[in-house]
Amino acid sequence: MESVISIRNLNHYFGNGNLKKQVLFDINLDINPGEIVIMTGPSGSGKTTLLSLIGALRSVQEGSLNILNREMNRANEEQMVQTRRFIGYIFQAHNLLPFMTARQNVQMSIELHEDINPEAARIKSEAILAEVGLEERINYYPESLSGGQKQRVAIARALVSHPKLVLADEPTAALDKKTGRDVVNLMQRLAKEQGCTILLVTHDNRILDIADRIVEMEDGHLVS
Repeated sequence: MESVISIRNLNHYFGNGNLKKQVLFDINLDINPGEIVIMTGPSGSGKTTLLSLIGALRSVQEGSLNILNREMNRANEEQMVQTRRFIGYIFQAHNLLPFMTARQNVQMSIELHEDINPEAARIKSEAILAEVGLEERINYYPESLSGGQKQRVAIARALVSHPKLVLADEPTAALDKKTGRDVVNLMQRLAKEQGCTILLVTHDNRILDIADRIVEMEDGHLVS
């Protein structure tokens, strides 16, 4: 089985010259198709930096980072953009556009990814919003949605194009216990149904049980 993510001897630095500081040290990690992996560790340990490299949002400096059979070391901007098309992103701040309805936020994601006509995109958007329990809220703007509902829209937006990989950064941080649990259960169910892989960064000990595997970052090192 080929890994969705394969990382070898990855190092990363911030700054230049005298201010250059190493933030990731010799990272080695493989994540397989369909796996749900949770990454934990204290603030400042390098989790978000690693996630942004895996998400092709930041350029690789040293080592090998292979995502969906694409080597990211020395990848140009166009190759990074192509890789991002196969990845769904869910952030702590749901990052919905306030001037668009729930459906429009989700639909925009499909139209960015696929050569699909607007009517088909609308149908797909409404279908996945129904799957996340928001069929009554399709035409609501973000300001009229609760925190949990906004995060459900963000999950729908991430999964509507059936990505092979979903990256989630603290998706439950702003949610209460029950809503947070509902949100991760939803991610887990939809990902299993679609056969996609999830890498989820969290401090939330209440959701660790959804993981197939837990890896821990400490001071820029993967310690487990």
